[in-house]
This record gives sequence, structure tokens and C-alpha cells, in this order.
Amino acid sequence: MQQKILRCRGHRFDLSKKTYVMGVLNVTPDSFSDGGRFLKPDAAYRQAIRMEKEGADIIDIGGESTRPGSASVSVEEELRRLVPVLARLKGRLKIPISIDTKKAEVAEAALKLGASIVNDVSGLHGDERIASLCARYKAGLVIMHMKGSPKTMQRRPVYKDLLADVASYINKGTRIALKAGVKKESIIIDPGIGFGKTLNHNLRIIKELGFFKRSGFAVLIGLSRKSFIGKLFGLEVGERLIPTVCAEVIAINNGADIIRAHDVKEAVMAAKMVDAIKREKLRKEKISC
Repeated sequence: MQQKILRCRGHRFDLSKKTYVMGVLNVTPDSFSDGGRFLKPDAAYRQAIRMEKEGADIIDIGGESTRPGSASVSVEEELRRLVPVLARLKGRLKIPISIDTKKAEVAEAALKLGASIVNDVSGLHGDERIASLCARYKAGLVIMHMKGSPKTMQRRPVYKDLLADVASYINKGTRIALKAGVKKESIIIDPGIGFGKTLNHNLRIIKELGFFKRSGFAVLIGLSRKSFIGKLFGLEVGERLIPTVCAEVIAINNGADIIRAHDVKEAVMAAKMVDAIKREKLRKEKISC
């Protein structure tokens, strides 16, 4: 049965009503798109407030770059970047904060400072303790697919069966989460566009997103400004807005419940447009019945 309600630490998302937008906020010096722009707490705070005003439903804050080729940072460094921002934002936003991390220590610190979702790019293949933390705090949990690590994931990734292999990886994560006590209505899955995928892998996942919808979990997808768009069009990161929005529209139409975006204003408009058309179609179908 398809998940209709998503619950994340007191926040309720009705997935049957609209597509939700998760705004990306990197407090890192080296993220592929906005690395360094929001490293200082004041700049990060202003960007979070701006994204909320632009219509973001969630703010996803990360203190470690996961761009292809990037190396991991220590728990201490990740906390040094994140804690001042989370402390500054605590109680200032009406929308929930997601913390983008694969480390339990960082997840716990963020949850203590009010985060409502943990976005684990390792899909619980790195640190299973994150599942228990999310269960204890009744937080949302994003389980994402990644082949290898950020440092190695783009070195000629190969799959026997792309969709089945990605689903198997995610299914292992969801089983760990459920066993730890995370409720199904608090789990989100993400096929991991760009995380150990070729251009054709990424395009096929977007086209076949309905395959992942059949899991019954809420589906998140992050397409914003990613390298597959650059390869397809020969565009630098700052030039990828239009094809990003096009891909987001297709993903929403194919079943995405949440889109993760740097350009919140444009993503919100795209989501509203697709939702309006889809609702009109549903309304007509109900009338004809």
C-alpha cells in the first residue's frame, strides 16, 4: 500500500495533497554547487530563512560534502560546521530541519538541537545506530542508495540489474530501520541520483521512478544541478537551472513525493504546476466514474 502520510517528529506531510520541496543548505567549503557560500553561520541562517520564504517545506543541512571524489571529514569537523547553524536556527523556522549525515554522533547532536529528519546518504550501510536514534526521537529517516563511497562511487559504476540492485540496497536499509523501531510512515527512500551512477543510469531511474514507488515508502529524489545534467548539455553548475527543473517535473510526474533542490523558488513553482495538472486529471477521472 502506498504511503499517504509522512510523519517526522511532530511534522505531518500529506503526500496525497502535494509534492514537497526540500531546500539544500551546504555548510561546507567544497560541495559541488554552493560549497563555501554558506560556511559561516550567519550566511547559512539567512539562506535557511530565505528558502522558507520561497516555499521550502524542509531544509536539508549538510556539513560534509558528498560530491564525487570528496573525502570524508571527522565527526568533530562536521559538528564544528553544523552546530552553530543548528543552534542559530532552533525555534526560528516553522518548517522542519533535515540533517544530511552518515554519522550517528552528528545525527544525535542535530536531533538534540531540534532536527526532525536524518538524511543518510549511506542508507544505513555505514552506521546502523542512526536507525535507533530516529526511532527514539520519532524522527524521519531518508534511506538513500550509494554505490561505494563519495570518493570512489563514480569510478565506472556497473550493475547486473540497475533497478533491482538499487532496490535491494535500499531494502536492506529499510529492514534495519523497521527492526530498530522506525515507523514505516517515517521512512523516505531515495534512489541516489549521481551516487555511483552513469548518465544512462540516472536517466533510467528518473524514467522508472514508479518502480521505487511500489515499495510503499515515500520517495525523495535529488536532481538539482547534478553532473549528469552537465554531461548531457555541456553546462557548468551555475547554468543547469532549466534542465534541472525539466527533470524535476518529469520526476514528480513519475511519482516523486519530495524533490531536493538548491533553487527552491523555481522547484516550488514546478511542483505546484505539476500538482495542479495532476489534480485536474484526477478530478475529471472521478467525475467520469
